[in-house]
Amino acid sequence: MVSPHKTQTVAIIGAGPVGALAGLYFSHAGWDVTVYELRDDLRSPENRALGSGKSINLALSERGINGLRNIGDAGAALLHKVLEETIPMHGRMIHSGEVGTKGEAQAYDSVHGRFIRSADRALLNMQLLDALEERDNVQLCFRHKLRRLKLDGEDGAEAEFVKSDTGETVKVYADLVVGADGAHSAVRNQLQRHVKMYYEQTYISTMWCEFTIPPHPTTGDFQLSPDHLHIWPKQTQMFIAIPSIDKSFTSTLFMPEHLFNSIESRSDLIAFFREHYADVLDILGEDSLCDQYFANEHLPLVSIRTGPYHYSDRCVIIGDAAHAMVPFYGQGMNAGFESVNILFKHIRANPEDLKSALQAYTNERQPDAWAIVDLAMRNYDEMRSGVTKRGYLLRKWVEEACAKWVPSLGVKTLYSMVSFGNDRYSEVLQKAEKQMAIEEAMLGGAMLVVMAGVGWRYGALKALEVGCKEGWKALVGRR
Repeated sequence: MVSPHKTQTVAIIGAGPVGALAGLYFSHAGWDVTVYELRDDLRSPENRALGSGKSINLALSERGINGLRNIGDAGAALLHKVLEETIPMHGRMIHSGEVGTKGEAQAYDSVHGRFIRSADRALLNMQLLDALEERDNVQLCFRHKLRRLKLDGEDGAEAEFVKSDTGETVKVYADLVVGADGAHSAVRNQLQRHVKMYYEQTYISTMWCEFTIPPHPTTGDFQLSPDHLHIWPKQTQMFIAIPSIDKSFTSTLFMPEHLFNSIESRSDLIAFFREHYADVLDILGEDSLCDQYFANEHLPLVSIRTGPYHYSDRCVIIGDAAHAMVPFYGQGMNAGFESVNILFKHIRANPEDLKSALQAYTNERQPDAWAIVDLAMRNYDEMRSGVTKRGYLLRKWVEEACAKWVPSLGVKTLYSMVSFGNDRYSEVLQKAEKQMAIEEAMLGGAMLVVMAGVGWRYGALKALEVGCKEGWKALVGRR
C-alpha cells in the first residue's frame, strides 16, 4: 500500500528516449526521479556521436505522439517542439535500383492523407533530457552501470551501481525501479532472479549496416524526395533511406549475413551495388560508399518476447527491455512510448496500490507487445518483396477503396491501424486476420463470378462447371 502523504521515489535505469519519457511521466505525477545511464551524457559535444550509436532514424507515428501528448501539463509544448524537428513522410518510394529512374510512390494513407514522421533519434533524446533537466524533482546520473538489484529490502528496492569513470560503488534505494535499458537489459536480467519469467530471444539471419546520403554537393538540397521513406526491395535484401532535418538521408542496408561475409574487398562492394543498387552507387560515389561500408559496423537484429514485466510493487520493465523488435514496422520507439503511457494509466487508476497497478500493466501490455513483435517480423517480408507484388497492391487498393467509399464496413489497412491509431496491437492483429479471411473469400467469390460469366458467355456449361471448381479451389487455397 502506498501512502498518499509520502513522496515516492523512482530509479529509472536507462536515459534513452523511453527512459527519459518515463522520467517525465513520473516527475509530473509528483515522484522524486533519478535517471541512471551507462553512457555519458549524449548532449555533450564530445559525446554526440556516441549518443547516436543507434541511429536508424526513428519513424514517429500516432502511438509515440500520443505518449508525448499525455505526459502532463507540459506535454503539449514538448510535443510541439519535437514535431517541429521532424519530417513528414507521406508514403514509401519504391526504387528499382536503375540509374535515372525516379521510383514509384505508394501513399501510406490515400484515404485521409495521414503520414508518419522521420525523427532523429539523438535529437529527440536530447529534447527529452533537456525537459527532464528543467524539472526540480529530477536528477540525471550518467556513467552508472547497474551491477545488482535487491528487490525485497525493508527500505525499498536497492540498486547497486559502478561509476565507470572512478570505479566507485554506489548503492541507492527507491520505491520503484524502472528498467528502460534496452534489448540487453541489466534490469531484466536481475528481474529474472525474482520472477518466473518467460524469455524468448530470436536473432534473424539479416544484419544491417548504416550509410549517410549527404545533401546535394552543389545545391545543398535533398538528393531524394524528402516526403517518402525510400525502399529498394530485392526479395532477400533491401536498402532504405529516411530523410533527416539536415537534408541528408540516414540509410540502411539490410541483408543476410552470408552476403555481408561475401563482400571482402572494395571491388566486391562496388560490383554488388552496381548490380543491385546502381542509383545509390551513383549518388554516393564509390569512395564514400566504400568508406562507410568498411568503417561502419555490421550489426545483428534481435526480437525479444518476455513476461511478466514486473515484480510486486518494486520493479517494472518497459520499452526494448520488455519487447525488443526488428525495425521493419517503425514501431520500436512508438511501442515504448505507448508502454509508458499504459503503465501510467494503471498507476493513476491505482494511486494507493502500486502492486495492483504493475500487475494490470503486465496483464494488458504483454499480449500487445507480443503482437507488435510478431508484426514487425512479418513486415520485413512486405518491405523487401511484398511492396512489388500485384497481390499486395490489389489488397491495399481494395482496403483503401472500402475505407473511402464504404466506411461503415470498418475496413482499414493493417498499416493504418498500427501507425495511425491507438487500438491495442493484439486487437489490431485479430481484426486484420479476420479482415483478410473475408477479403480472400470476396476475391474467391469474384473469381467464381468472372469464371461463370466467361462460361455463360460462350454457352459452354462445361466451362462454367470447370470455372466453379477452379474458383472454389482457389478460395480454399487462399484460406
